[in-house]
Amino acid sequence: MPHGAALRTPPWTRADLLGLVPLLLILRAGPATTSSAAVALWRHGGGGGTAKVGDYGCYHAQSADRTATVRCSGMGLTQVPPGLPNRTVALYLDRNHISSLPANSFYTMTLLTELDLSHNQLSVLEPGCFRGLSSSLRFLDLSSNWLSTLDPSALGGLRAHANLTHNPWHCDCKLQVSMPQLDLDPSSLAEVVCHSSDLPDMGAVGMPFVLLAEDWDLCLSLRRTTDVAMLVTMFLWFSMVISYLVYYVRHNQEDARRHMDYLKSLPSGPV
Repeated sequence: MPHGAALRTPPWTRADLLGLVPLLLILRAGPATTSSAAVALWRHGGGGGTAKVGDYGCYHAQSADRTATVRCSGMGLTQVPPGLPNRTVALYLDRNHISSLPANSFYTMTLLTELDLSHNQLSVLEPGCFRGLSSSLRFLDLSSNWLSTLDPSALGGLRAHANLTHNPWHCDCKLQVSMPQLDLDPSSLAEVVCHSSDLPDMGAVGMPFVLLAEDWDLCLSLRRTTDVAMLVTMFLWFSMVISYLVYYVRHNQEDARRHMDYLKSLPSGPV
């Protein structure tokens, strides 16, 4: 460099400026809120702070092994965004307006280990909504939603450490069958509370589900209803059989009587 020549900073491109956004956010937030995901976002972002996921802009951090952490928190989403990377291992969809999970919502994300759906408006988990995650998912956060029931067919064999607190649960047989499939945090069991129940007269409303399930078999009433329906069906079937037998015997008796009357009317001597 010639003597006296001024040092010149290379021109900043738009991509460079965008790449500084997550770093500035990290520095502004301070070390208390800096997470490993945010650091990974800067280190592996390739100069880009955000990655487009379908039509939604979500923070997308890619690690050295090409797995991804996707954060779509607080974006006002009403559904799971399409086009999520197949190699996503952690997906944060918390603080949105998602009200239902249709079947196969995460079917292609076979590496997903952590799924945060807390603080949404979830009231419906359709059968098969977690299909494809039974062998990979290790943590599931469904807290602070509008869930009242948990169908075993929705879990699809899912076994994960789950947070189900702060939902208006209806404590019934479905919930009792589904709960053992999940590894609930013992410290949060007291906050999984029955807002309604199939046993309202037993003081179940307002009781933690774990205490209710210890003392009552919530499937018992269902089994009793099934047993009663079966008994009624058997009684009706038996009544139909008896009625048919009575009709058959009476009909044959009338035929036999007519036949005997006909035989009696025949001449008895030689003509």
